[in-house]
Formats: sequence, structure tokens, C-alpha cells
Amino acid sequence: MEKLRKFENVHLLLWLAKDLSWVMDWKILGMLMIVPTVSLAIWFCWKTWNEKSELAFNLAVAAWIMANGIWMTGEFYLEDGTRPIAMWFFLAGLFFILRYYLRLYIANRKARLENQP
Repeated sequence: MEKLRKFENVHLLLWLAKDLSWVMDWKILGMLMIVPTVSLAIWFCWKTWNEKSELAFNLAVAAWIMANGIWMTGEFYLEDGTRPIAMWFFLAGLFFILRYYLRLYIANRKARLENQP
């Protein structure tokens, strides 16, 4: 898990470089940065597949980065025409987090009910 944490720091660096390229309107670098940033996010999902709490957040991050990449592409080349597509990825990320917390809430509530006298 410590190895994964080190890669998370690299991932943050890639993500910041992608977003800086976006805000600075560096189209080529921004588009190039999508590939390693999204790839590493997907790799995190794969590595945490059996750890449900980690997976939920990694899926949300992957969806968020994909949404950012789609939105950035739209702003760079398609007159901001990809926001509706990006919105679905943002909603998917929100879904992963809400589903995790809902399942946690249900499990805790069930445990409390079973332990009542």
C-alpha cells in the first residue's frame, strides 16, 4: 500500500500539470497529460479492486479526471461543446461516493439494530 501512496503523489503532479496546461491554454501539453493521468487513475482502481473503501474513492477520482479531460478537450477544440458529456462523468464520480456511504450507513444501522437488547 505504501508503494501505491508514492504513485498517488506522482498522480497529483500529473493532474496538476494537466490542469495548469488547461488554464494556461497549452493545448498540446494538456492533451498529452490526459493519457498518463487517466491511466494512473485507472491503475489505482485496478490495484484497489478488493478494498471497497479505497476503490470507491479511486473510481470517483478516475471519473473526475476523465470529466476534466473531456471538458478540457471541448474547451480547446470544440467550442466548449463537451460539457454535457463531462457532466455524466462527474455524476458517475458522485454516484461512486454516495453508493459507498449509503452502503456504509446501511451496514452500520443493521449492526446497531442487531446489537440492541
